[in-house]
Amino acid sequence: MPRYKLIMEYAGTRYSGWQIQKNARTVQGELHHALQEATRGRQFETYGSGRTDAGVHALGQVVHVDLPTALPPDTLVARINDHLPHDINVLSAERMPPRFHARHSAVARRYRYQISRRRSAFEKNYVWWVREPLNLARMREAASHLVGFADFRSFTDDDPEEKSTHVLLQELTLTEQDHLILVHVTGSHFLWKMVRRIVGVLVGAGKGDLTPGDVGRLLQKESPLTAQLTAPAAGLFLERVEY
Repeated sequence: MPRYKLIMEYAGTRYSGWQIQKNARTVQGELHHALQEATRGRQFETYGSGRTDAGVHALGQVVHVDLPTALPPDTLVARINDHLPHDINVLSAERMPPRFHARHSAVARRYRYQISRRRSAFEKNYVWWVREPLNLARMREAASHLVGFADFRSFTDDDPEEKSTHVLLQELTLTEQDHLILVHVTGSHFLWKMVRRIVGVLVGAGKGDLTPGDVGRLLQKESPLTAQLTAPAAGLFLERVEY
């Protein structure tokens, strides 16, 4: 049975995250419905590169699925999209070797977080508007303390007794684009709420509530502070997955 790699984009505002849940509308649930319509009710399982939370978006979510169809990839994409809502879109489909796995084969994931420094009539669902002035130099200095291989247990609600909280954070950069501050973060993988808590801590440094040194010390011992500073879901995008 052919294995397909799908690359998807979606606005997560109306969904309770990626993963199928009972009595909740999810991105994976909408994809399953569209695939069933496109393949006339065939049975299958879909596997995503990672789970995005409620309200989180994706520019390049990767999914693999084994489908009993001989449809060319372009035709498959068109048929799936015919049955998807307007805020979910399959960008491409590609046949892959049987051993390819959307999650296990990935070597890095890149997220983008959008911070707005002004009120906007159009961006509410896609940015975090921070009203206070932000010192970008302090935020960049704070970010430098988080890059590398470290224990990010303070940055997640995952239980370190059940799942390793050590992560290789390969890149954490901040750039300006008009009124936006764009936070780009690349890592081997990410823990639950980790990116949003990193962003919240950087904003705390930008406001002057934390020093860059304080941010570095959050990796040395568990702290409830990061949970209090968790950034909203709206500004977060899964940008791409690397294989």
